[in-house]
Amino acid sequence: MGTTDAPPATPVQDRSRTHAGPVVPRMVLGLRLRRLREARGISQEEAGAVIGASHSKICRLELGRTGCKPRDIGDLLSLYGVRDPAVRETVLGLAAQANRPGWWHTYADLLTDSAQAYLGIEQAAAVIRCWTPQTVPVLLRTPDYARAVSRAVHRAAGEPEIERRVELEIRRARVLEGPSAARLWAVVDESALRRPAGGAETMRGQLRHLREMAALPQVTVQILPFDVGCHAGLGGPVTLARLPGGLLPDVAFVEQHATVAQLDRPTEVEHLWDVVNHLAVQAAPPAETPGILTRLLDGADLAV
Repeated sequence: MGTTDAPPATPVQDRSRTHAGPVVPRMVLGLRLRRLREARGISQEEAGAVIGASHSKICRLELGRTGCKPRDIGDLLSLYGVRDPAVRETVLGLAAQANRPGWWHTYADLLTDSAQAYLGIEQAAAVIRCWTPQTVPVLLRTPDYARAVSRAVHRAAGEPEIERRVELEIRRARVLEGPSAARLWAVVDESALRRPAGGAETMRGQLRHLREMAALPQVTVQILPFDVGCHAGLGGPVTLARLPGGLLPDVAFVEQHATVAQLDRPTEVEHLWDVVNHLAVQAAPPAETPGILTRLLDGADLAV
């Protein structure tokens, strides 16, 4: 039995950021394959048997966490009754995009698998919300500040590795540039702005840069003051990403001890959205951010 409805094109074709990588096509492909499989009443175990894979491989494929050989995709489409050449060509085109490595592949030796998964989502995101209690968010850092943080976290690394890590962060920040820039909304703890990193000039340069970035239309920065006391963000850094097109689920990431864990269960993501929204309510309004940063730069209370 054939089908004529093609996978939604918007999330893939409307993204003009060439550095976005394979994540969106991979997730769209997985969503489409899951819908086709379920429409035929076929189990993941049955689908896996056709391509010589486990049901967990089919699960990862449908969640957009792995690519797949074009031949295997073709066999799955046949199993799911997709005969229309145009539809098959569209799905196989998605599979080709899903198998292309992202630009960060050249830094794979510096990244865990979970960090690479995070970068894939970040670089494809339309909206990024984050809470950072210890440091300035990566996407808003200066090279000197990034260098100081990297030296502190990766104490055994030599200078060549540190410079590659800084280069990686600078490239990541390009997600905020261009006509299809991501929308970033960051809540930053006051302690991150008072904690010296790299010396007085580095810290002042970082605060000036943060003030400049906060003035951009695609960037919102809020500062959570000390006097809030205990709050919902004490568990650590949180990042939430919304992918383009409105057809894919939001994804959440939590960070602990320099490792990143991806959460995509709806209840987990909803909880972390609530945490970040609550912090945004408690933080100073965005309109006050330039003044707070200026006072830190001009006042004697900057601890550097």
